[in-house]
Amino acid sequence: MSTDTTASVSTHILDTSIGRPAASVAVSLAARSGSDAPYVTLGASATDADGRCKDLPALPEGTSHVRLAFDTETYFSKKQAEAQQDAPRVRDSGAFFPEVTIAFAVVPGEHYHVPLLLNPFGYSVYRGS
Repeated sequence: MSTDTTASVSTHILDTSIGRPAASVAVSLAARSGSDAPYVTLGASATDADGRCKDLPALPEGTSHVRLAFDTETYFSKKQAEAQQDAPRVRDSGAFFPEVTIAFAVVPGEHYHVPLLLNPFGYSVYRGS
């Protein structure tokens, strides 16, 4: 939850290759307090059955930049293994992008919902509501 002195972040993932939420994707949240400051990892979570991370940590006061990192390789590797249990192997890797990292600027008092639209060979991200 954002306050007058902090921003807040939420995210969810839609796997556009199947038109469904992407469950069990590991997500890491990092923040920094200026363009020259190093990112500090604040915590990690994983998407639920609805593709949402409901327990990302709060941002510290003074945060100016946020970075979300999504472990897409593990998600697609698991999905591919499940799909090919009864079928011949089609390709060697589960995803072209093993990780999707999104960095964005924030201001105190604002909430930032950052959805990720994902498929094995591409992704799109935007500021949601």
